[in-house]
Amino acid sequence: VQLQESGPGLVKPSQTLVLTCTVSGVSITTHNYWWHWVRQPPGKGLEWIGNIAYSGSTAYSPSLKSRTSISRDTSNNQFSLQLNSVTPEDTAVYYCTTWADWGKGTLVTVSS
Repeated sequence: VQLQESGPGLVKPSQTLVLTCTVSGVSITTHNYWWHWVRQPPGKGLEWIGNIAYSGSTAYSPSLKSRTSISRDTSNNQFSLQLNSVTPEDTAVYYCTTWADWGKGTLVTVSS
């Protein structure tokens, strides 16, 4: 399984961040696969953001739930993260992962 994140490297405060994870090697609808977004702010540990299951159901971190939406595009075998009203505290390397397999990560900086 290979995962590749894509999206803007720089977002202004109060804007919406959208990242996409393109998956190859397995369909995102394959039974018993969960597709996660995690992030790591500079100098800090990993933070789980949320996931979307093979069934399409979603789950979110309580601390980010009000600002987060995860969706999928099964025709392109992709899933996406939308994070609203970003602040500089959302600056981080964002990863998509199954926990067993990881994308390389993409750095998102929130700055005016």
